[in-house]
Amino acid sequence: MEATQAHQAPHPHHHHHHHRHLAHPPANAPAHPPSHHHHHAHPPTTAPAHPPSHHHHHAHPPSHAPVHPPTPAPAYPPKGPMPRTFVAVQGVVYCKSCKYNGSDTLAGASPVLGATVKLQCNNTKYPQEVQTKTDKNGYFFLQAPKTVTNYGAHKCKASLVSSPMPSCQKPSLLHAGAIGAILKPEKPFTVNKLPFFLYSVGPFAFEPKCY
Repeated sequence: MEATQAHQAPHPHHHHHHHRHLAHPPANAPAHPPSHHHHHAHPPTTAPAHPPSHHHHHAHPPSHAPVHPPTPAPAYPPKGPMPRTFVAVQGVVYCKSCKYNGSDTLAGASPVLGATVKLQCNNTKYPQEVQTKTDKNGYFFLQAPKTVTNYGAHKCKASLVSSPMPSCQKPSLLHAGAIGAILKPEKPFTVNKLPFFLYSVGPFAFEPKCY
């Protein structure tokens, strides 16, 4: 009976050995393909790593560009000297043509020499006012009080005061000449080495007396 057992034992052992021998190649085979697969997966990893780097390079200029436009924020630095910028106003005064009396047009109008124009600024406790007269072209130029800077220019209004022409005395509402016109910013300039900002109004007009 022992002999039979001894005979049986080697058989399972032999079978087991055979089984392990069989199991080894499959274990080996799967181990190899993954390794092969991993080798395949490696280049893709390298490739995507490269494009992102390329993409980042692309994304860099856009990031740079937006930083650049705000550099034209030197549109604001002029506001550095702005508080010390004085205010000047220009405009032209006409007498309307009788042909178009009552309508808001300057067709056929003629410039008024010696018309008085005033600039009133309410940026301080008491309103400040300056006046000037027009030249033969009806043109006037005046400087606001030195207490007014471009920051306070929105509190200033220009209007017609009087005309030397007996037949053209009534200030018209054209461009708010009769009630006070808001200043329109034009450009910075210098007078006697002082920084000014030029504003414009009008053109203004007087209504003619037509018979």
